[in-house]
Amino acid sequence: MTQGSGAQGAQSTGTQSTGKQSAGEQSGGSSIPQTRSGDSPARTSEGAQGKTTIAASVVQKIAGIAAREISGVYSMGGGVSRAFGALRERIPGGSGTSSTPGVAVEVGEKQAAVDLDLVVEYGASIGELARAVRRNVVTSVERMTGLEVIEVNIAVNDIHLPSEDDEDSGQQAASSRVE
Repeated sequence: MTQGSGAQGAQSTGTQSTGKQSAGEQSGGSSIPQTRSGDSPARTSEGAQGKTTIAASVVQKIAGIAAREISGVYSMGGGVSRAFGALRERIPGGSGTSSTPGVAVEVGEKQAAVDLDLVVEYGASIGELARAVRRNVVTSVERMTGLEVIEVNIAVNDIHLPSEDDEDSGQQAASSRVE
């Protein structure tokens, strides 16, 4: 993912709660303090009554759900991540992981960036679909978490053809007739 620069980088707090400079600031570059999904949570607000933290996995789930809400998105993730996701669902206790296939996030104290891997339905306008997904992800993440979403990168990895469903159901029906 690319880091926010210019005006976006200037919005960064500049120091973390410990008062130390982040690695990007020590090297002279401006970057948002960040965590990879699954790392320590982002601090979003602190007041006299306490502190609120939101885990990166929460942002990841919100972004995944928001992307799937858009008509024309068939599934999330590339072929490999979908295959591992299908295996993980069959393993007892495997579905309890916090990973959302096809969604990667970087979360800072006040900002977030999202990468999505999509499979789209055949016939959907990919440009319009990407704009709708991006708008829904930004709106959902910002509304639910209060974090500023600085970018949503979308990679379309595959197109789902309606004939693929027919072939799968035909193979299952043929195998069920044979004993």
